Amino acid sequence: MGADHEQKTRIGWVGTGVMGRWMCQHLMDAGHHAIVHTRSRPKAQPLLDKGADWAACPADVARAADIVFTMVGFPQDVREVYLGPQGLIEGGRAGQFLADMTTTEPSLAVEIHDQAKSVGVSTVDAPVSGGDIGARKARLSIMVGGENAAVEALMPYFEIMGRQIVHQGPAGSGQHTKMCNQIVIAGTMIGVCESLLYGHRAGLDLDTMLQSIAGGAAGCWSLDNLAPRILKRDFDPGFFVAHFIKDMGIALAEAGRMQLCLPGLALVHQLYLAVAANGGAQAGTQALMLALERLNGARP
Repeated sequence: MGADHEQKTRIGWVGTGVMGRWMCQHLMDAGHHAIVHTRSRPKAQPLLDKGADWAACPADVARAADIVFTMVGFPQDVREVYLGPQGLIEGGRAGQFLADMTTTEPSLAVEIHDQAKSVGVSTVDAPVSGGDIGARKARLSIMVGGENAAVEALMPYFEIMGRQIVHQGPAGSGQHTKMCNQIVIAGTMIGVCESLLYGHRAGLDLDTMLQSIAGGAAGCWSLDNLAPRILKRDFDPGFFVAHFIKDMGIALAEAGRMQLCLPGLALVHQLYLAVAANGGAQAGTQALMLALERLNGARP
């Protein structure tokens, strides 16, 4: 796919939230024209101000675009956007490519792939990791599931949005890989929060402590990006607690089907449910600290 062709590509985008807005904007900045739809039109306003066109429903996005990307919230949203009466497949046409970048159920990704294929539309599941920072800076890790031809056609666009793009296998493989990612993040987040609580109780200067451990074996993305937010009492979302609870629930359900026992994931899932129950569902994942603080009567 040459550069001249890419400049003329009409990109459809459904879901312009914390991450989707930036991902779509990178494609626009690369020269692609965008047709957008989201449930709350004001969330799309920054893209509309940059020249994107508005579509009334996902089907209209598909009718107007050459390639469509989606980044919505929950599996039921994905199902409605793709398979609903005004969905992408309803408005799609043979030879079109659709890429779902939401984290959702692997089985749903397979179902969408099969239904789309029956009408000549190609889909891939391409969930991402990197949060709001990765989306804003085009540094996402993108985990792709789907047929080779569709992945190859979409790769130039993925490369605009991310740095690490890996084709994991057939439909659903991207979502299974994202579950692996979320399992690691769950364990990492509780480690980051507990280390801050321990350091606080031990009387350490937490910024100084982080300077040391971030340069050793404990170094990780969450420690670099989220621990400083916790110390500033910044619980604004880069990735919503409600969405992380959804992801962990999917992973636990898939683990159950595979007869796997994942006690660490189950524990962190319960703690995040406590965060949500206390009003933190729309906070960022670093708000796990709030549940642990309540358990310990401590606040760094």
